[in-house]
Amino acid sequence: MGRVTLARVTLAVDILRELVGIPSVSALSNRPVIDAAVRLLRRAGWTAGEFPYRDANGIEKLNLIASPSQQEATKVDLAFVCHTDTVPFVSEAWPDATALTERDGFLHGCGACDVKGSLAGMLAAIMETPVENIVRPVALILTADEEIGCIGATKLLSAPILQSRSVIVCEPTSLRPAIAGKGYGLAEIFVRGTESHSAFPREGASAIYAAAKLILAIRERDQNSSISNNLFDPPSTTFNVGVVHGGTAKNVVPGECRFLVEWRPVPDEDPLSALTFLKSLAGQIEREPPGCTVCIQGLRADGGFAYPLDSHLVQTLSCLLGTQPTGISFGSEATRFASIADEVVVIGPGDMRTAHSDRECIAISELEAWTECVRELLAR
Repeated sequence: MGRVTLARVTLAVDILRELVGIPSVSALSNRPVIDAAVRLLRRAGWTAGEFPYRDANGIEKLNLIASPSQQEATKVDLAFVCHTDTVPFVSEAWPDATALTERDGFLHGCGACDVKGSLAGMLAAIMETPVENIVRPVALILTADEEIGCIGATKLLSAPILQSRSVIVCEPTSLRPAIAGKGYGLAEIFVRGTESHSAFPREGASAIYAAAKLILAIRERDQNSSISNNLFDPPSTTFNVGVVHGGTAKNVVPGECRFLVEWRPVPDEDPLSALTFLKSLAGQIEREPPGCTVCIQGLRADGGFAYPLDSHLVQTLSCLLGTQPTGISFGSEATRFASIADEVVVIGPGDMRTAHSDRECIAISELEAWTECVRELLAR
């Protein structure tokens, strides 16, 4: 695709500018984003139903299901799913996070690719497609709190209000249809030792040293996984220790250390096998002198998903966009919506490698290609 500039202002770019200008981190209500979407949907002749709830802090959140006014939104042929929240950002480090800016054919801003670009393209396509031209039953689903655990989708799907033959979940995949996704696991590990004066370390048992052994063993497993799938990059199950806390003072042998470990299993691997591995490591540490105890608390163990390459929807997306199927290593709402659909594909403009940072951007050419793709899907 050739270079495109804002001199060719499109409806999708205008909508994206409005959406990026709405701060929508998960700690805030997503109502302003929902209201902006509903205004455009109604103008296009769609009806929308809101499903509100209060989060743990009492803040209003909303899920939404919209469909062309002449259709029922309870059983559809194709549903588009898009979350409405973004991750937090530091305004001092990224002062123009909520101002859409263009540089070298890319649109920069918080949420530009994850996933307000997808939403802008879908809303533009809906507005440019007369409702009488949409023959098959379709729906647009907007969710809250995806970035903090797919909470909105989980709440929405807890009641039997929707069935769909196919579901497209929007995430930045550089417009490649993702037919497989890694799962997600999370555990907190508590290591307890014995405090002593650091001048007499043999009188104590360092919980931090024991935790370090565990962390190094986890790193070794991360680099030597036996199961791989070339749809993913990296192709195997990965581990990460992202948070560590321990100790009380510089001159005290630490009596406690705790850390969080996450893993992202390929679809062919049981997500609970990582917990078995961690418990085996814990047993080894407890048998070693000077004597620490290890407690493992499993917090999540979600499996991945995989669908066949030859589905009609995947082939259609690949043909329309000129891209090949792939797998995604990051989490999405696909596993939630699999419960109400025959197949789920994750796709959208933008590259997740730029998301969750001040480098977040989306190519204008990809935004335009996505908008055209959605127009084709609506009119087929």
